[in-house]
Amino acid sequence: MTSAVKNYIHKVAIVGATGNSGSYMVEALLATGKHTVTAISRMESTATVPDGVKVAKVDYADSATLVAALTGQDALVMTMNVMAPSDSEAKLITAAADAGVKWILPNDWSPDIADEVLSKEIFIGEAKRANRELIAKLGKSAYVAVECGFWYEWSLAMGAGYGFDLAGRKVTMYDDGETKICTSTLPQVGRAVANILSLKVAPDGPDDTTPCLEMLRNKFVYVSSFTVSQRDILASAMRVSGTSLADWDITYEPSTTRYARSVAEIQSGSRAGFVKQLYTRVFFQDGKGNVEKTKGLHNKILGLPTDEDIDVFTKIAFERQLTLDKIGMNLPA
Repeated sequence: MTSAVKNYIHKVAIVGATGNSGSYMVEALLATGKHTVTAISRMESTATVPDGVKVAKVDYADSATLVAALTGQDALVMTMNVMAPSDSEAKLITAAADAGVKWILPNDWSPDIADEVLSKEIFIGEAKRANRELIAKLGKSAYVAVECGFWYEWSLAMGAGYGFDLAGRKVTMYDDGETKICTSTLPQVGRAVANILSLKVAPDGPDDTTPCLEMLRNKFVYVSSFTVSQRDILASAMRVSGTSLADWDITYEPSTTRYARSVAEIQSGSRAGFVKQLYTRVFFQDGKGNVEKTKGLHNKILGLPTDEDIDVFTKIAFERQLTLDKIGMNLPA
């Protein structure tokens, strides 16, 4: 039997601690009162971390700094922008192995990239697969890959994401708008990370079947807040804005046509095309975006809430879109 003290993770390092999702992960980890959190930060970063979070400065060109920052850590959580240098994750994974970090939550945070077809067709999946394979090949760490779908309030605010121009009361429905997908709020993803890393590492004995990290070793974990269609999202948007169907300009486009067009846009260097390609593929009518139906969710095992109010997060998306529009950073549908 493993001792109670050693059977839990205490020290957690996180890359992207002040980012869009990382900040929620840090907040949830601190709220448990069970973890010491260290933010892995580039030497030149001036970002301010929350009270109670340690900072370890690193130079990705100097592996010794990465190993030093990760030495003594029980787990490494990676949340990085898709525009980050392509070899950053591999450098962190290798350093984690050299430092003896036992558990890694890699930079997945995506739809079901365990599905080989979907993984290839959303493009980002292959790089993520290579990083998981590197963890397994090095053999010093285990991964827990969290597949949460796209972030709801973040994605809804982008026209190129879920197809909505909330402020303009316009929506592009993919096919008939009835295809359901799994999507997670940022607070839910934060809770998922904290709850995974709060599990005991191994069973307390041969008869113990309660959840533990060893059950998740080198596996995918599926979490979600809502399983919804664009029609469901539109209903929420109407409730939040006090509008009716007659107030919205609704157009339709076959998802396969939109996907093909987005791939052509990517080839011309369009960032909006990249986003459209990611999201449109998940809305294909083959159901690959609905992991609640195809794989089942780990929400119950992880003790995640099932009563999140979609309207609360739709309202956040309205507000975020206004900000994106103001600074010229929105990507139209």
